[in-house]
Amino acid sequence: MNENDTTGFYLAEGAIALPKGAWARTERQLLMRDGRIVLGLTQGRQRPYVYPLTTPAGFPVTSECPADHPHHNSFWIGADHVHCRMPVEGEKFEEYTYNFYVDEVFQGRGPGRLVAGAAEFERLGPDACRLTQAIEWRGPVEWAAPQGRLAARETRTLDVSLVDGATVIDVTSVLASADWDFTLGPTRHAYFNVRAADTMTAPNGGTMFDDRGAVGGANVTGTGARWVCAEGPVGGGHRAGLAVFPHPADHDDLSWFVADWGVITVGPFRLAGKLVRRGEPLTARYRVLAFDGPAEAFDLAGRFAAYTGASA
Repeated sequence: MNENDTTGFYLAEGAIALPKGAWARTERQLLMRDGRIVLGLTQGRQRPYVYPLTTPAGFPVTSECPADHPHHNSFWIGADHVHCRMPVEGEKFEEYTYNFYVDEVFQGRGPGRLVAGAAEFERLGPDACRLTQAIEWRGPVEWAAPQGRLAARETRTLDVSLVDGATVIDVTSVLASADWDFTLGPTRHAYFNVRAADTMTAPNGGTMFDDRGAVGGANVTGTGARWVCAEGPVGGGHRAGLAVFPHPADHDDLSWFVADWGVITVGPFRLAGKLVRRGEPLTARYRVLAFDGPAEAFDLAGRFAAYTGASA
């Protein structure tokens, strides 16, 4: 790609606005289209995440580091129960347990970091592109592991397109063992997460709902929903939505944690742990839609069917 080509999708460095003399531990690459920000690939102190994320009209629909949960980083992947099976002798192993969700020690589990390399950019056509990141899941600094133990390797692919009033992101996460088997969960703090913008939360006139017609985080949380959406005001009289479609082929244990204050979490190991063996990576796919306008004017059921091949 010609680095001076600013038509269609292209990737640009994103500067973090800071006062003179300040320094950031955050790096950001911006995905642009025709001179407008579509999303940002951000490497924060503890994890990579997508921020900002905008609708085709340019409205941001996620919150980066909300005061109530600063580890809720917009659009991210993580798990607070990662149990590595460290071999000791014969067929025996010791279990080293890490937290890749909260930024501090959480319920006795040390905080790990997800460290992403630079994103690879590929155009898939005039209206679509692919971003690919290699991500290391590293435990905290500890005795005999000054860089943190390498718990897992992830390849994360984001296929981005603008389709019929929505920014569409297809996420494919392939999580593989580095040197030993590990178990994920059971936990409600995993695997795929989004945090809706504050303006879109229930106290500000927003709504959480699912494909069954259940409304409100308490009614959506648990099993049964195929997809979940946050919809609400984004300023200037406009409304927008943020929908999450987990691919059913990757989720035999599909369970949600949803709260009216803005978080949507879904993963395949809320109810039972998932063992990831060497040579047998875990693949999890999700589609996220950031769309303009009220949800009732947006055919979420039809779009889910188109994504999964299921009946609406």
